[in-house]
Amino acid sequence: MRACIAVGLSALLAACQTSSPVTAAHATPAPAPKQALVDAAHIDAVLRGRVTDGKTVGVSALVYENGREAYFGAFGDADREAGHPMARDTIVQVYSMTKAITGVVLMTLYEEGRFQLDDPLSKHLPEYADMRVYAGTDADGQPRYEAPSRPISVYDILRHTAGFAADNDQTPVGRLLAEARPVDPGHTLAEFSERLARVPLVAQPGTRWIYGPSVDVQARLAEKLTGKPFAQLMRERVLDPLGMHDTSYLVPEAKRARVAAIYKWADGAFTRGRTDEFPTLNTVPWTFTPGGFGLASTLDDYMRFARMLVGGGAVDGVRILEPATVALMATDALPPQVTDRSWLPGKGQVGFGIDFAVRHSPPADAEEASGAVGEFFWDGYANTLFWIDPRNDIAAVLFTQDVPPGSTGLHKAFRDAVYVHDAAASAAGKPPRAR
Repeated sequence: MRACIAVGLSALLAACQTSSPVTAAHATPAPAPKQALVDAAHIDAVLRGRVTDGKTVGVSALVYENGREAYFGAFGDADREAGHPMARDTIVQVYSMTKAITGVVLMTLYEEGRFQLDDPLSKHLPEYADMRVYAGTDADGQPRYEAPSRPISVYDILRHTAGFAADNDQTPVGRLLAEARPVDPGHTLAEFSERLARVPLVAQPGTRWIYGPSVDVQARLAEKLTGKPFAQLMRERVLDPLGMHDTSYLVPEAKRARVAAIYKWADGAFTRGRTDEFPTLNTVPWTFTPGGFGLASTLDDYMRFARMLVGGGAVDGVRILEPATVALMATDALPPQVTDRSWLPGKGQVGFGIDFAVRHSPPADAEEASGAVGEFFWDGYANTLFWIDPRNDIAAVLFTQDVPPGSTGLHKAFRDAVYVHDAAASAAGKPPRAR
């Protein structure tokens, strides 16, 4: 597989070259430096305006362009009641942005040959060997179950096509999932996986994109392949090498004052989230170390991770992945027959790779957030966001702690602000670079 990827990338690069021989006398001149896209003053005005207009309590952002810091800004409050402003070292819960880090951890094992993408998941986690699949109801209204048309593959858990039910599933499988209670603070990843495997699939493997517990299964797979606890693997393979020392499941007591509060959007205003509404594992130890959520981080820490990705797997001399592996993760992996993609189309003109949404086409209209073809990204429940734009050599991280996400249009406002020059070029009838 890795050999095929390398050959494919070589062919792609070759196809992009001119077919005419280049002589010393007629060598192509070095390309002129790219015009910077990022307008720091404009982004400042946009983010400050979100706070002034009451559309967010606190927000911070960091953007790297062409290998250098092009923007940093922080506005509003990290903890409104305590009077703590949003700052560069504020620690936030990144929720589902944990998934990208988990995917990178697992793909370091892929590079070591510990699994193949088309391996049956049961080859490594035997509890998934005898799965059943929900097949509707019979004449008496009772649920029917059938054998899977093929085994769940490792690739399925990387791209959310395994057929696992999500927490909000409305079929009888949803009830069985709730009864099995695989996700629990006191469960190990092994117990989580065993409980999940007792629940029938809600769809045949490879037929639907369902955003469920797949990345937690990735974390368990990583444990099984190495014999090490997942939290230890994450630290050894990603966090420590990249110097992400403020990123963890449990925030040490000495850093707790830097943790941002959660704010809930309802009826046109934000109120502080209660701990019973938004329980956190960042201040209370959990046995469960999920792959799909749970990390807390800072802007600079997460940017180290983002810069590694935009750098093809390496940053400042530290290599985590090979460029071909990053390219694989950032390639749309959804088969054409996966037409049921749940709410993924709401992210824009995207498919899905390995733990990232992947943009395959320019924004369809002005209502869609700005973005570049080839970018890959993901976000988190508290409205955090990051993306990697290889075409423009941009890595961007946006932090806030407002839920539910999307309620105030923050992501679109920030993306549009980063690509403001591109939007202006488009409006003037010139070909935009970022789209």
